[in-house]
Amino acid sequence: MALATACAVIFGTADFFGGLATRRSRVLAVVACSQLGGMVLVLALMPFLPGVASTEALLWGMASGVAGGLGIVLFYRGLATGKMSVVAPITATTAMAVPVMAGLVLGERPSLLAMGGVALGLVAVMMVSREPGGSGALTLGPVLNALASGAGFGGFFILLKLAPADAGLWPLVGARVASIALVAILAVATRRSMRPTPGSLRVTIAAGVLDMTANVLFLLAAQRGMLILVTVLVSLYPASTLLLARYVLGERLSSMQIAGVGCALGAIALIAAS
Repeated sequence: MALATACAVIFGTADFFGGLATRRSRVLAVVACSQLGGMVLVLALMPFLPGVASTEALLWGMASGVAGGLGIVLFYRGLATGKMSVVAPITATTAMAVPVMAGLVLGERPSLLAMGGVALGLVAVMMVSREPGGSGALTLGPVLNALASGAGFGGFFILLKLAPADAGLWPLVGARVASIALVAILAVATRRSMRPTPGSLRVTIAAGVLDMTANVLFLLAAQRGMLILVTVLVSLYPASTLLLARYVLGERLSSMQIAGVGCALGAIALIAAS
């Protein structure tokens, strides 16, 4: 479970850098440039983590890239039409719950201690994802967007897990090709520029490299462990994003978010002890 825990920390750090980048540049520019940075990294790592190149590996990877890309698009759409205090926790919880259900369908049966960690992890994600001071008023459109977005993110994890175990990093190559193509199509369809603003490129590339590093760790963890446990640990990444925002940017955390970080640590301990 060490790989999955490290993946969560790095995913959260990547989100932190991505958030900084979107404050300085256009969203599609951040997504496109970060995805290209991740592609360069995975290609550089392939000689060190070789695998069997196959059509099956690339197709599973491309399917996961499309699912993750659609999840991002729907997430931003949900944020644009609803409150973050509603959209973020629903998205995060769905992104965790969908792979958990898929793992059970696939025959995974974690221990009772591990399932306690799963339940605590679900609570932690809802707590740390909630916006301080948000009213949490529910409206159908943003809720549906959040559910679909979370399903997309969960689908990304599931589809990568289904790729051949001997594929190495080839599924991630397929995922990046698909996600970059999706962003490019979206930019053309909406007539939006993918050119980054001056001064934003370094932090954008850093976000992409960290995101791909986390993807590599997830793939390695999923190839070795249960989808349920790996996904729950990885889904605790908002805790590290919050801590970075607190200690780097000086943002204040609500008492609920602080408690959520504590629940996340408890979930990690339960799953690691199982």
